Parts: sequence; structure tokens; C-alpha cells
Amino acid sequence: MKNLFIPKDYKSSLDLEATEKAIKFIKDQFQLHLAAELKLRRVTAPMIVLKGTGLNDDLNGIERPVAFPIKGLADQTAEVVHSLAKWKRYMLGKLDIPAGKGLYTDMNALRPDEVFTNIHSIYVDQWDWEKAITKAERNLDFLKRTVKQIYASLKKTEYILSEYYSPLQPSLPEEITFIHTEDLLAKYPHLNSKERETEITKEFGAVFIIGIGGELANGEPHDGRAPDYDDWTTASAIGYHGLNGDILLWNPILEQAFEISSMGIRVDEEALKLQLKISGEEKRKDLMFHKKLLAGKLPYSIGGGIGQSRLCMFLLRKAHIGEVQSSIWPDELRDASKKAGIIFL
Repeated sequence: MKNLFIPKDYKSSLDLEATEKAIKFIKDQFQLHLAAELKLRRVTAPMIVLKGTGLNDDLNGIERPVAFPIKGLADQTAEVVHSLAKWKRYMLGKLDIPAGKGLYTDMNALRPDEVFTNIHSIYVDQWDWEKAITKAERNLDFLKRTVKQIYASLKKTEYILSEYYSPLQPSLPEEITFIHTEDLLAKYPHLNSKERETEITKEFGAVFIIGIGGELANGEPHDGRAPDYDDWTTASAIGYHGLNGDILLWNPILEQAFEISSMGIRVDEEALKLQLKISGEEKRKDLMFHKKLLAGKLPYSIGGGIGQSRLCMFLLRKAHIGEVQSSIWPDELRDASKKAGIIFL
């Protein structure tokens, strides 16, 4: 079936009951380690926001949000969130969280335009986190230190899981490797961006790819990024731009690069102006969130999302995201997966 990869001789290490218990174990462990490493407090997040506030994540700008009128608000339109990239920064200011500390939340979203694959579902669950920083910390070294802290949380969770579930022994490398998208392009000039990710991740096991969203030497961005949260234009080193990136792991079950997190230092006033101009989205300046940011009324921050189902899928050596989350799937996909021993929740 199209978009379904079936590993040869696949068999899950855990049955359904053990899988459900292990999912809870992973989620409980990882969020504790993440909160301790980054000094985050848990907050409650919305599943819906009002249209026109600028708080919803526009992803690549083409995905349709699930929207509906609210009778009790004179039929104002609400949207199910795509993610909480901008809402989190707004809440940092509202809660007056000081630099060096932050927040995280369980984010549940619907993305109806997602194409079903082994790692994509229309239901998205992730830990969305955001941390207040100083203007002086808006640099590449601070970004790398934060990535290393997240990776340490992942390594700790992997180890503790192996102590309780012996078939799931640790496989991640001791350290995560950093590479800028420009260097990745130079290393593999004849491959597309996804092929470049696969090659570099297969070589090193765990990689953070820096600078996603801006135009590269070949005239194309490595991947799309919205203009109003991650900073993909600020100079990070001589000849390089972007203070954001993705954490990728080598997935031996799927034989491909496996994105576990998208994150970055957020735009300041100047970066927002520039990125809105580049993206042809200057009209967003009139939205509530953008007005506050441009007026200097939002804290500088770093943040991102870490896929909950993605993390469980990786650590439990699962072949399909449907094995670790309950969602809606085409009958053809569900039937083909079941025949291959891939049992959905």
C-alpha cells in the first residue's frame, strides 16, 4: 500500500497490554526529566483558540485548521490548534515567568491535511514547551546547550525503560551531532532534503539540523517554517543563518531519519519583521500576538514540540504510529498493517 512501509519479519517486542503500560511509563518518565533539565513547570493548554488572534500555529501556511462557530460567542469562529508555538510565548509573559525558567504542556491537536504514513496521523500529541531567556542568550551556543539537555532527558528515559523492559535495550549514541543545513547541502548536493536527513542520521545516530526555513545556497529552504515563531534569519555564525532546527534519530525499524522534535530560539522584533516580509505575510502585524511582540511586550524565548507518540514509537521499536496512539485510519491501511503484524491501538 502507498505510504506504508512494512519492515521485513516485523514483530513487536511488546503485546498490546504491555504496550499500553509502557506508553504511560515513557510519558511519565520523560516529562519529569525534561522539566528538571530545562526548569519547566506544567501548565494546562487549550485545544481551541479564537480565529484572528494570531495564536494558532500556521505550520507551513497551507494546512487547514478544524474550525467551527461558537453559539455562545455570537458565532465567532474557533480553531482546533495545530500546535501551541505562539500561545506558549504569550503565556510566559502572562504568567510573568522569569528568564531561565519556563513551562510545558500536553498538547493535543488535529491536522486533517496530514498524509497518512508510518509516522503521520491526523491526531498530534506532543509536549509543547517554552522557556524565557535573555536577549544575550539568543545565540547558537545557547541553542546547542538546550538541545543537549533535551537529548540527556531522552537518554535517561531510554535507559530507565530498558531496566523495566529487557527486550528494549538502549541504542542511542552518547552524544548528539550538530550540522547546519548549508553544510548538509554541501555534503550531499545531489540529494533532496529528506534524503540528506536520512544519510546524516544513519551515519551519526542522533543529529540536530540547524537553520530550517531560510533559503539555502541552492535557492530552496531545507524545509518550511512559519515566519512568526522560530528565528530562521538571524546570523548564527559567519555565512550561516538560523537559530532553530530539528532533532532527528536514526530509526532502524523504518530505516530512515526520524524527527522527534522541532524547536528553536524564537523571533525577536527585527526577525519577525524580516520573516513576515520574506514570507509575504506582513498583514499579520495587525494580529494581537504580533502587535504584542513588535511592541516588546512578550519575553524572549526558546521553545519547541516533542512528539509523544513519536517518542513512544521510537523507544518501543514500533513500525507504525498507530501502534502507540488511537486515531482514525483508512480501512485499507489498517487491514494491510494487521496482515503484516502491525496491530493498531
